[in-house]
Amino acid sequence: MIGAATAPGEVAAIVAGTHRDPFAVLGMHETDQGLVVRAFIPGARRMWVVEARSGDALAELLCEDAAGFFAARLPGRRRFPYRLRVQTDGGTGELEDPYRFGPVLGEFDVHLLAEGTHLRPYESLGAHCITLEGVRGTAFAVWAPNAKRVSVVGDFNAWDGRRHPMRFRVECGVWEIFLPGIGEGATYKYEILGADGTLLPLKADPYAFRAEPPPATASIVAVIERSSRAGVGWFERRAEAGRRDAPITIYEVHLGSWKRKPEENRRYLGYDELADDLIPYARWMGYTHIELLPIAEYPFDGSWGYQPIALFAPTSRFGDPSGFRAFVDRAHAEGIGIICDWVPAHFITDAHGLGYFDGTHLYEHADPRQGFHPDWNTFIYNYGRREVANFLRSSALFWLDVYNVDGLRVDAVASMLYLDYSRKEGEWIPNVYGGNENLAAIAFLRRLNEVVYAEEPTAFTVAEESTAWPMVSAPTHAGGLGFGYKWNMGWMHDTLEFMRHDPIHRKYHLSKLSFGLLYAFSENYILPLSHDEVVHGKGSLLGKMPGDRRQRFANLRLLYALMYAHPGKKLLFMGGEFGQEREWDHDRSLDWHLLGDPSHAGIQTLVRDLNRVYRSTPALYELDAEPAGFEWIDFSDCENTVVSFIRRSRDGTPVVAAFNFTPVVREGYRLGVPCAGLYRELINTDSALYGGSNIGNGGSVLAQETPSHGRTYSLTLTLPPLGALYLTPAA
Repeated sequence: MIGAATAPGEVAAIVAGTHRDPFAVLGMHETDQGLVVRAFIPGARRMWVVEARSGDALAELLCEDAAGFFAARLPGRRRFPYRLRVQTDGGTGELEDPYRFGPVLGEFDVHLLAEGTHLRPYESLGAHCITLEGVRGTAFAVWAPNAKRVSVVGDFNAWDGRRHPMRFRVECGVWEIFLPGIGEGATYKYEILGADGTLLPLKADPYAFRAEPPPATASIVAVIERSSRAGVGWFERRAEAGRRDAPITIYEVHLGSWKRKPEENRRYLGYDELADDLIPYARWMGYTHIELLPIAEYPFDGSWGYQPIALFAPTSRFGDPSGFRAFVDRAHAEGIGIICDWVPAHFITDAHGLGYFDGTHLYEHADPRQGFHPDWNTFIYNYGRREVANFLRSSALFWLDVYNVDGLRVDAVASMLYLDYSRKEGEWIPNVYGGNENLAAIAFLRRLNEVVYAEEPTAFTVAEESTAWPMVSAPTHAGGLGFGYKWNMGWMHDTLEFMRHDPIHRKYHLSKLSFGLLYAFSENYILPLSHDEVVHGKGSLLGKMPGDRRQRFANLRLLYALMYAHPGKKLLFMGGEFGQEREWDHDRSLDWHLLGDPSHAGIQTLVRDLNRVYRSTPALYELDAEPAGFEWIDFSDCENTVVSFIRRSRDGTPVVAAFNFTPVVREGYRLGVPCAGLYRELINTDSALYGGSNIGNGGSVLAQETPSHGRTYSLTLTLPPLGALYLTPAA
């Protein structure tokens, strides 16, 4: 046994956990005087170097610091595989030394990470179970370029940041280490000594694939397996299912409150239970897609997922990552697409999150006029920093690539586009041209969509953008933002405002219904009746409807018929499909017992029939984004408060839609139609099947050669009270 006589300053820095380059000290090193082995293991009493192949103890290390620093000099000049035999008060055992292994990240990964162009950095950063030099363990890597020291901590090292400080890859600002023996299920965080030498709160892994269920905050080592797309019929037609000339009807769902187990203390359903219950229900209802409120892990239930902490980890509230993958696979097997809400607009200020990550404003802007969101008390990403933009793009691609989700609905796009969003004068910084456009965010969104459509061309993106920003769903090469679709917030606000009016006053507000057709074809629109309309004191959709109970249900049926006939894809938040009475509460299950009431069951039957008719009638979807697909019959019949229009398919087949917004039966109502013949009713919202009074036209009506509304032929209709009719020429 030969002492190594390590420099006192080096020993002190290792013991104190302040050494910036622990790999230069610890492990096995070739020197002119032979091999030197050093190790720091708090609690160790004695230590030996053991030859890995033979198991022979070659030398005992000398204790150079009672805190647990040992070193020895061995004869020979070439490094070799070894283990450490360690004696503690609890006994003697052998372990692999993390500091005998070389760098983990490859040079090409390092180059792309530094450049901010790595499409899939989640394959390199984070925690990955690998075999290195024949040894099984986990490779950890985290971006923290300004830190003085970064360590992996967990139960495996008593959360002691001195034990496993990481190697700094100065080329890309990433810290890395391979920890032998650490496998799937291990909990961990990063302990970071900040730029100014301050020890920061423990940080969760930005690239964690799994996180502890809240309120716990640690990351969890997880092995993520991609699902195979081979042999799954869904992927053969996914491109067609997301096209703008396809029928898209979306069921928006918050998994934590769709349904719970009341007999088991109102617990959540797991991913497996949701796969067995939610997916068949959505298929039975006739939806083409399920949209999930943000599924990435989030600490606070009341944020509904819109303040995530782990952009690569499905929330553990409902199970593990394999459970989420199986949920998506089940949806695809049932022919249903999955859209995930995704949040790149802001992030939480929780101490274990991304804020002030390495002791500097790494992910967020330093100036609160750019980096802090006053509405949500959250940080705003620095989109102009290439590594941050790359982090966000890779998160978007991750859900499409690894979990095979079919679309991303990007939240709060308007807040990203405008520097003065929700800010008063003096609270924001203009761009270089003096304007309020966030040029870095615009560039980020454009590149995001370019990457998504290049890598996953059959998936689609959706913007929740609430302003008149132009060309949101136009291609980037044409100057647009590149989204596939945009939520039509204007249609939603105008339509709900109109429907709130007492029917006697609606004749003064018909422009609320017609105005939207001035811009209906400027974007690829989705018509959203989303969760945002049934929270924060807004009441339920049914609660917004005026009149007595019978009229409220009739108005709700009328609203849904108007949405399904109007140009644009459809989205309805859960509970709306059966007329939820109360406002949505994220902490409670939907009121499924209401389906025992014929009025609520009637709403559900109507929505199911609307989905069926919509999906089987090309006139209602093929030309959603083209003016040729829509033609007014009459939007100015204020006295009767009746609105009527024609939807057309690509081959010209029409559907006539008429809406009576009063509780008065309109008998003998003449409506100009495009052609002669028998017209059959596709939908009558006043049908007794839906809880209505069953007033209508007996299922069909013959067009007469009597001019009306500028057309040669017309129908004489009985328009039901607070009712809607869809009619189409009989084959």
